[in-house]
Amino acid sequence: MIILPAIDVKDGRCVRLFQGDFSTAEQVAENHLQTAKSFEDAGAKWIHMVDLDGAKDAKPVNSALFLEVAKNTSLKVELGGGIRNMQTVEYYLSRGISRVILGSAAVQNPAFVAQAVKEFGEQIAIGIDAKNQMVAAEGWLDNSGLHYLELAKQMEQVGVARIIYTDISKDGTLSGPNLEQLDAINRAVSCDIIASGGIKELADIKALKELGLYGAICGKSIYSGSLSLKAAVGLAGDQTC
Repeated sequence: MIILPAIDVKDGRCVRLFQGDFSTAEQVAENHLQTAKSFEDAGAKWIHMVDLDGAKDAKPVNSALFLEVAKNTSLKVELGGGIRNMQTVEYYLSRGISRVILGSAAVQNPAFVAQAVKEFGEQIAIGIDAKNQMVAAEGWLDNSGLHYLELAKQMEQVGVARIIYTDISKDGTLSGPNLEQLDAINRAVSCDIIASGGIKELADIKALKELGLYGAICGKSIYSGSLSLKAAVGLAGDQTC
């Protein structure tokens, strides 16, 4: 299982949100590149980055920061937020980003997702973010009325290899991941599942690994000190996939 330490960017700053609420943005690090390098030093091979402004504005906003991390570290960058067309996908993937995440686009423009998957294969991941099991879009501001398992199955049908699943009610809470929903989505589709939201400690990493998940995104737990990234990487095992 791979561990993906997270950096979310809003107004050029490294922040964390509570349950996806933009008004709760709290700065958690001084510098994105120094933080990424500290993750690299701890043994991480991947980093999960989100353009929060981009997610809200439906276009890239902080792209220079993400490209800087890709260029100046050995980390593979997984990036989401504001990626709504092929031009943006091509822009990022041609400049060193290893994987892009399509979120709102999966709900609103499945034809675009199919086209992106056809052209870029495993470099495309889908972000499914749900509240009360219903998919949220547009930076978590809109409820799509679509059940998260239904969307996962739709994405599997168009060839998506990896899905990042977030229970919004768990995000930023350090209350533990939603193991029940993560197990359900992992069983429902053949896609690799990356867990996001609520991870607090090594016991959570162990539980996610036991579910057979592909990866786990850790944000607030690392910044708060409740989880040692180095220990998480060690427990998770293979970080190269």
